[in-house]
Amino acid sequence: MTDALRDKLGTLPAEPGVYFHRDANKKIIYIGKAAVLTNRVMSYFQNGRKDPKTRLLVADIADTEWVTTASEAEALFLESEFIKRYKPKYNIDWKDEKNFIYVKIGTEEFPVVSYVRRPLDDKSRYFGPFTSADALRRAMRMLRKVFPYVTHANWPARGCLQYHLGLCPGPEEKAITAIAYRRSLRQLELFLKGEKTKLMGQIEHDMQRAAKKKDFETAARHRDRLQDLRSFGHQMIFGDREAFDLSRDQALTGLADRLELKGVPRRIEAFDISHLGGTDTVASMVVFSDGVPNRDEYRRFKMHAGGNDDFANMREVITRRFSPKNLEAWPKPDLLLIDGGKGQLASAFSVLDTQGLAVPAVGLAKREEEIIRRRPESRKVDPGHFEDEAWITSNQDFETILLPSSSHVLHLLQRVRDEAHRFAITYQSLLRGKRQTTSLLDDIPGIGPATRKALIRRFGSVRGVKLATQEEVAGAIGPAKATIVKEHLGQTTAPPPADDTAADDMPVQ
Repeated sequence: MTDALRDKLGTLPAEPGVYFHRDANKKIIYIGKAAVLTNRVMSYFQNGRKDPKTRLLVADIADTEWVTTASEAEALFLESEFIKRYKPKYNIDWKDEKNFIYVKIGTEEFPVVSYVRRPLDDKSRYFGPFTSADALRRAMRMLRKVFPYVTHANWPARGCLQYHLGLCPGPEEKAITAIAYRRSLRQLELFLKGEKTKLMGQIEHDMQRAAKKKDFETAARHRDRLQDLRSFGHQMIFGDREAFDLSRDQALTGLADRLELKGVPRRIEAFDISHLGGTDTVASMVVFSDGVPNRDEYRRFKMHAGGNDDFANMREVITRRFSPKNLEAWPKPDLLLIDGGKGQLASAFSVLDTQGLAVPAVGLAKREEEIIRRRPESRKVDPGHFEDEAWITSNQDFETILLPSSSHVLHLLQRVRDEAHRFAITYQSLLRGKRQTTSLLDDIPGIGPATRKALIRRFGSVRGVKLATQEEVAGAIGPAKATIVKEHLGQTTAPPPADDTAADDMPVQ
């Protein structure tokens, strides 16, 4: 870094904004957004491990400029406009086009707003590209409160939930005209194009014009929109995540050093087992690519072994993950993370060793947040090689690494482990819910899904079917099937008493 650039960076403001890195020829080579410009921009020039791409970028930076904004949301949309305008080398080369995300506004009478990865030549309006899908979705959720828009292509029969929450204008309820809705969308588009100043001037003009006409209700709506737009400056869209990119790289390189891997673990797969008292046993596999979740690669498994034997279930899921079919279909991981201690990790290695697979694997035990790994046959590590202190204990087969709570490496492993646990719990809860909603109707011979749906639609639940007379059931599904249903429920004559509270009253889904 030159002295002139160092002096210039010393004037960086602690405000949201967009920054531009230029090379020696004054050409813009990278554009980024920041919640706090001084923190984000200076992070490029801090000492510490950087991935090869970041090192190349920093080596090319000869000058940096920036534009401050009133909010993170405004910075997000300005970044998109500038990337589209200048097509900086490092933004485009580092990001495959399929990973960009766009906001699409359709051509329907009441245009639908949605997200797409690739724009089409279909006369719809597209806004982007955006490099952060999470930040975009958070910003759009905020904007939807100010400019309600339609997201469902097929209109519901009545006002949707989003309408009642004030997020959908409610065309199905005739709560807005097509002309008024399109005008609201045009104002939304101004914000999406980074023209917040023009937008606010337009809304203020509309407010004053409504007030002059003594249309105080409309004027109040415009006033509220102005206030909501101004409040965006106090709401976090991406915040510290923008300053975390380099520390994430430090975590990956630190993890490679700590575990003596052959390279940076660009694909980390984590596995967790979840069950409730030995029932509805499932396993999860989550994937982190370059230190961030890659949800398209997540997988879930319903365990055949079942029960509460975590070791057996871990052997099963690792066997299924590394089956010949999945080895061909899914990329090979650079590191496996097992949620558990030595027993779960040993179960995973028993499968890997049997199949002759040399895949690095570690466990992360929750109690002390210990990293468990199999002892290397020979290990030459300088204790001063690492930036963080670590206590290492070992037995004949495994060793335990206890990192300080401030370690980037530990934070990364915790995030991956916690995501695997969350994904497993979600699937296990789903299966448990489905099991609880199955009913006696599922076991009746000759009664198929369509008949069950007709009964539940008519009577609400199995309890409702029990309380109905045979004639009422016959009116819904016909006399022959009504006789079968009533006989199976043990009610050929009279319905059960009103205080019957069977556990199968849950509706069939």
